[in-house]
Amino acid sequence: MAGDLPQVRTAAVRELRDPQTTGLLDEALVLRFDAPASATGEDIVEFQCHGGRAVVDSILAALGAIEGLRPAEPGEFTRRAFDNGRIDLTEAEGLADLLEAETESQRKAALALAEGGLRKQIELWQDQLLALSASAERAIDYDDDDLALDPALSSGCANLAAELRQWLSRPRVELLKDGVRVVVAGPPNAGKSSLVNAIAGQERAIVTDVPGTTRDHIEVPLALGGVPILLTDTAGLRDTDDEVEAIGVGRSRNLVDAADVLTWLGDPDVAPRHPRLVRVHAKADLGREVPCGSIAVSATTGEGLSLLLERLGALAKTLLPAEDSIALNRRQAAHIEQAAAALEDAASTFDLVVLAEHLRAARSEFDRLTGRAGVEDVLDALFGRFCLGK
Repeated sequence: MAGDLPQVRTAAVRELRDPQTTGLLDEALVLRFDAPASATGEDIVEFQCHGGRAVVDSILAALGAIEGLRPAEPGEFTRRAFDNGRIDLTEAEGLADLLEAETESQRKAALALAEGGLRKQIELWQDQLLALSASAERAIDYDDDDLALDPALSSGCANLAAELRQWLSRPRVELLKDGVRVVVAGPPNAGKSSLVNAIAGQERAIVTDVPGTTRDHIEVPLALGGVPILLTDTAGLRDTDDEVEAIGVGRSRNLVDAADVLTWLGDPDVAPRHPRLVRVHAKADLGREVPCGSIAVSATTGEGLSLLLERLGALAKTLLPAEDSIALNRRQAAHIEQAAAALEDAASTFDLVVLAEHLRAARSEFDRLTGRAGVEDVLDALFGRFCLGK
């Protein structure tokens, strides 16, 4: 299609022609990457063609007519990079998150993983773990003093376990991906739905003067200063004989309990206890006295909205990983948790052989963490998230 290929890792302009008809398809940049120094570790040729749909379709059709060529499956290029050792599982997870990132915070966290931030940290842990294991195995094989346990081994295991626990205490990446849940709660007709619509900039919730209009919760994903939040409107909290409304009220109470940040519209004195509570004096345009500690807001005039959003964004940020830190996902945290537990068991035993076995268990968890062992089901689910061919 391109005639002669350019030199390795050098871009060159080539005419792309249909192999069957020799008709001109496009004039494009062609790049060549030889194994193993390529994205997948295999020989790769890349066409950088013009982006018109007809051009792309014609080139894909010509490629598809060549024997032995087929379109890549979703995630196949990244799967091959993983299989060929170009990336580990944590970097693949970071790339998957990067493809799905919708906010600046999500992009930065995903990029840190994709660029190998966690992989490099894991390598440091593995080096320490291998040194501990080597000391234990050497003592078992060569020490004659009834396998006496060196206190340095126990303290080394305890120190590494403590470091892993410190990483486990950090905010997780799920809040970055799913959004910090900001729940708007209060009694009926407090102005909750109007406030949600004003923040969202569109009519997402039905607003009437009839108490109990909102029967179920409404979720609005937003970004506040690059921070993802899930703004949640809830049914008014009150006792009711209406069966449907009562279900909505029950769900509202559950959402209040599960809120990351709670925005309360109503009497400040009866606000639920919450570590991140924002009291809002709604309908401020009506001229009523503003209670001390409440933010006066009007969904009609926009008064106080910027101050409220600033406060919500600041509270949400306290729950998220720092932008310069690595955030663990559930799978990664689970394996680090198991490795930490194994190291704690190793530190607490007085039997050298048992200690060595606990260290082997910790090494096995790190292998699962990086994808070296026991992760076939994880791989299928992960690479299925990728866009076609990535």
